[in-house]
Amino acid sequence: MLVAGATATQAQILHPVTWSYGAKKLNAKEAVLFLKATVENGWHIYSQNVSGDGGPVKTSFTFAAAKGYKLNGRVTEPAPIARFEKAFNMQVSYFEHEVIFQQKIKLTGAAQVTIKGTLEYMTCNDKQCLPPEDVNFTIPVK
Repeated sequence: MLVAGATATQAQILHPVTWSYGAKKLNAKEAVLFLKATVENGWHIYSQNVSGDGGPVKTSFTFAAAKGYKLNGRVTEPAPIARFEKAFNMQVSYFEHEVIFQQKIKLTGAAQVTIKGTLEYMTCNDKQCLPPEDVNFTIPVK
């Protein structure tokens, strides 16, 4: 008699980055959006300003057009860590632990506005890189 045994293996899905969002009104016509990445120890995400071919996927933000607001400038970020990374054989800029990206907006209406969009980022540690991930976000501005 032949008995076949099966072992169930469950792949560990890694999610070393969590995102949170907020907004602060500066006055009746302006606000700032905050997009915060909290990164687990040993991991990092890349700056919006990674240059060169063959490097990591840089962090990027896309905001959906909607009534009630307009973007005011570009998304800003604090000064990143810059280091040569063997995996890409190039100098890269990245963030560890946490980073807050900011986007100023002009409010064009009197009512509350909800900002929607998508961000893309890539995360690596000293052993591996995870595939780039797209994350949808919604930020109410009251």
